[in-house]
Amino acid sequence: MAFALSALLFPGRLKASAPVKIVAFGDSLIAGYKLPEGDAFPAVLEKTLRAKGFDVNVVNAGVSGETAEDGLARFDWTFAEGADAAILELGANDMLRGFDPKLTRATLDTILARLKSRKIPVLIAGMLASPSLGVEYQEAFDGIYRDLAHKYDAPLYPFFLKDVMNNPTLQLADGLHPNREGVEKIVENMLPSVEDFIKSLSSRS
Repeated sequence: MAFALSALLFPGRLKASAPVKIVAFGDSLIAGYKLPEGDAFPAVLEKTLRAKGFDVNVVNAGVSGETAEDGLARFDWTFAEGADAAILELGANDMLRGFDPKLTRATLDTILARLKSRKIPVLIAGMLASPSLGVEYQEAFDGIYRDLAHKYDAPLYPFFLKDVMNNPTLQLADGLHPNREGVEKIVENMLPSVEDFIKSLSSRS
């Protein structure tokens, strides 16, 4: 089933039986902070997609503690071997450190421009600012992902931590990172968006 669906979506590429390479590019939420490798978001997403018939390889390109600027600094070597698509999840640490949203916006804009120049389609995984930072900061930060998705005509999953944030049963003791069940919930929530994203790649290839 996996080969049949993949062959339908990517007939030229998959004659060589090559999985669709999706680079999950982000911070600790991608890296799987304090979780076994197999419980991190990329691994769970890949397993779930394969069970649904998608021949994919989801690469874990997450680094704990990274800001958007840190991600930009390693962009070239992260994508040195290319990719068929990317999931971009960065900015949470910028928000937690109270960085000026204008700087985060500019950096994510540069990353998206580089992905576009390499013809790598991207699904943007958004983040929402903490209410404790104030309404003005929230509005400026939360609008980053919506505006950039519009600018680059990229699909947007608005909030990576939907249903997980502020839910102790789905978080580690730090109250910030998802536990194994939290990652599974994130994948469950994002799956329709990711499936649509993968299916859309056939029209761009």
